[in-house]
Amino acid sequence: MQLAPLFPIFYRILQPTFPNCLWSGDRNSQAIALTFDDGPHPRYTPEMLKVLDYYNIKASFFWLGACVNRSPDIAKAICDRGHWIGLHGYDHRSFPMLSSKDLKDSLEKTQIAIYNACNLLPEQVRDVRPPNGLFTPKTLKLFLEWNYRPVMWSVVPEDWVLPGVTTVVERVLNQVQNGSLIVLHDGACGGQDVAATIKILIPQLLQQGYQFVTVDTLWQQAQIN
Repeated sequence: MQLAPLFPIFYRILQPTFPNCLWSGDRNSQAIALTFDDGPHPRYTPEMLKVLDYYNIKASFFWLGACVNRSPDIAKAICDRGHWIGLHGYDHRSFPMLSSKDLKDSLEKTQIAIYNACNLLPEQVRDVRPPNGLFTPKTLKLFLEWNYRPVMWSVVPEDWVLPGVTTVVERVLNQVQNGSLIVLHDGACGGQDVAATIKILIPQLLQQGYQFVTVDTLWQQAQIN
């Protein structure tokens, strides 16, 4: 069973329940964030990067530490272009299944991998998106204690089950609104279609007047408004 129709409902329930997470940006601004989870991938990420380069779009990437260690050159290429970098854990294990120590180790190992590849200091990489979107109040409390910022989502087209490029594009266009935080994947699950998806999606969103910003910009808007 595909969960795509349920994600907007989850969002409406979870967003007011956990207001200290970043769920979206300013609803009065056409600024939206395009984000990618599970990378970098040696094949899918470079294909996608060419599309972002063509449109001069700055996106946000939530990386797995193991993937950064496997593809450090691709990680550096993304960072050198000015894209925003966040954490997705070391190996995509759901955070609520980890002990506090293992969770901290997972995040710190990923920060080390990013530092080795991109020379970004750990304090520069503190946005975290939980794998599978799964977290608990305890998870969020630990993030705050360790000075991480939890980043969630408002548009989830479920591209990881490969419903097809047309379906993913339609789902995003049907849900997008001012301040949307869009989740796509450039890793092993979903990355097969990601370049083709954003090649169609980006010009249509630009035509509708949206501008693409990073997750960090959405945080700044949230603090101002």
